[in-house]
Order: sequence, then C-alpha cells, then structure tokens
Amino acid sequence: MSLRAGIVGLPNVGKSTLFNALTSAKALAANYPFATKEPNVGIITVPDERLTQLSKLVNPQKLVPTTVEIVDIAGLIKGASKGEGLGNQFLANIREVDAIVHVVRCFDDDNVIHVDGNVDPLRDKDIIDTELSLKDLETLEKRIEKYRKSAKSGDKEEQKRLDTAIAIAAHIESGKPARVFEASSVLEKEVMAELYLLTAKPVLYVCNVDELSAVDGNDYTKAFIELIASEDAEVILISAAIEADIAELESYEEKIEFVKEMGLTEPGVNRIIRSCYDLLKLITYFTAGEKEVRAWTVLKGSSAPQAAGVIHTDFEKGFIRAEVIGYDTYVELGSEAAVKSAGKMQIEGKEYIVKDGDVMHFLFNV
Repeated sequence: MSLRAGIVGLPNVGKSTLFNALTSAKALAANYPFATKEPNVGIITVPDERLTQLSKLVNPQKLVPTTVEIVDIAGLIKGASKGEGLGNQFLANIREVDAIVHVVRCFDDDNVIHVDGNVDPLRDKDIIDTELSLKDLETLEKRIEKYRKSAKSGDKEEQKRLDTAIAIAAHIESGKPARVFEASSVLEKEVMAELYLLTAKPVLYVCNVDELSAVDGNDYTKAFIELIASEDAEVILISAAIEADIAELESYEEKIEFVKEMGLTEPGVNRIIRSCYDLLKLITYFTAGEKEVRAWTVLKGSSAPQAAGVIHTDFEKGFIRAEVIGYDTYVELGSEAAVKSAGKMQIEGKEYIVKDGDVMHFLFNV
C-alpha cells in the first residue's frame, strides 16, 4: 500500500527523535529550529503478534511482516500559511500524506530550546491548527469562486457544490477541523474529497513527555487530553528520549528488559505504529505456507479480489475464489489440515469482504 502518515509539529518538539526511533533511521535531531528541512521518509514494520503465532504453527522458511510508510516533515511556525519559516514546504509535504501524527511537547528542559520561549502544548496545537485551517480557507476561497461561476449558469448540482463549500468554510472558520464536518449526502462527500483539505486528514496526537511521565503523564498531558476530548482522536503518551534509547539496543531481549525497567509494557513506538495503521484504515490478512508466512495490507472494506490483487494483479484479474480461515480458528485447531478436517474453511467468492486477521489462499486463472 502507498498510504503514509506524516509526523508534524512545531520545531524542537521531538519529531525527528521519534522518527529515528520508529524507523531506526538517522534523521538529524538537533537542538535548533528547522533541523529537518527536507522530509525524511521511512518504512516501518507493523508489530503483530498474530504473525509470530502463525509462524510457530507453520514453521515457514521465511516470515514477512507488513509495513507502513512514515514521513518526518519540517517544523511549522506561526505564519506558515503565509510562507513564514518553511511554511510553504511544510504545507505541501503535509498535503501529500494520508494521516497526521501530531507531536506536541509536554516536558520541561532548559537545555532544549522552544521556538516560542516556553512549553505550552495547548498553544502549540492551536498554532498548527490555525495554520492548517488558514490554508484550507485559502483553498476553499478559490474553489467557492469556481463553483459560484459555474452555478450562475443555473446548474443545480454546481449550486449544491457551492453551498457545500460555503458550509465547510463556515465550519472551519468556527474553529473546527474539516474531519469532523458531517457530510450527509454523496455529493457533500465528493466535494470534501475533491478539496484535499489539510484539516480533513485523520490525526493521532503524540504527547512527548519526560521519562518520569511516560506511564501516567503530567499536568501538560492532562490539560491536552481534556482539550481534544471533543475531537474523537487518540492520544498516546511517549518519551522520545526513552524510545531513542530502546532503538539503540541490539537484541530483542535487551529491549524488552529495558522496557520493563522503565515500567512500560512495550515500546511506545509499537503503539504509534499500530495506531497509524488503524488511522489509515488498514487491516491485515495473512498467507501461510512452508515457504513463508506473510502479512498483507489492504484497506478496510476490501473485497477478496482486491486483496488478491495486492499479491499480484493477475490474482485479481483471474480471481475464481478464496479459501479463508479466521485467525482464531487457525490458532485453535493448529493447522490448515485440521481446519479442513473440521469443515471450518470458508470458500468465498468475489463479494467477500476481507476481515482483519483472515488467513487466505486464492485460486485464480489468467
């Protein structure tokens, strides 16, 4: 899948440190604004215990996890929508991602410069929200003018598009992101999709905290969580400093031991990766055989032929049927042969909608 999430935030909130921990890449993480100028792109493995369990049952030659693409985008400052700082570049980069991981600084440290002089995650969020909203209003202004010209001819559909664009603009001007605008008709949904608005993108908030606040948070995170309660968005607390230390460790055992010492149940980056996956509306299905057990990524709601096409376009073109085993059934019975013997393998056609965790085998003819 080509869908990807972008890490955004003000300068010096820990975006690049988090990106490095997520990808084990080495994006420049420095104590000055705009250390990241060009977006860094990384491919990260999605942690999935189901893949491990299937491999124990099948004992394949190879294990292939699924991945998600993540982008570390340059920091934004007040005035970005008018080109201040690296505003134009930032906004162009964010337009190209499908979901946003918004990092806010929730720790005090006199040795780490804050671009606005002091730590205030609520203000920081408002700055980014405002700049994205201003850019969206600029986009809407141009589109409204276009619709208005078309509607003058008496075209009723263009008038409806104009009315929808005006309603979206009023919604954003009231301080609400486009993603919570209730598009009730097919046409309204089409207009929303055509606009490619920045505030329409789904958001995951990441509060970057000090080591002592990694489990229970602090006053900054409590205020932030209260602020975004109406947004229906997830908030993850993470210490980028801890995650950077974990990423430096060599073995899996060392990492798990370090995580336990810090009072955590798993590395925070694992939670972020899984949440990004959910944010992008992705699900996983598996193929399991002696050569490999592999996780595949499809959009939620994909049909069996579409899922087959992820492996190879010929699989989709010549799709005949799919043999499907639910993950829980596979693990419960222990093998494909046992599932077949119990009569619990499903034979599905072109209309079947893939479920997260399905173990699938496709029959096709080209």
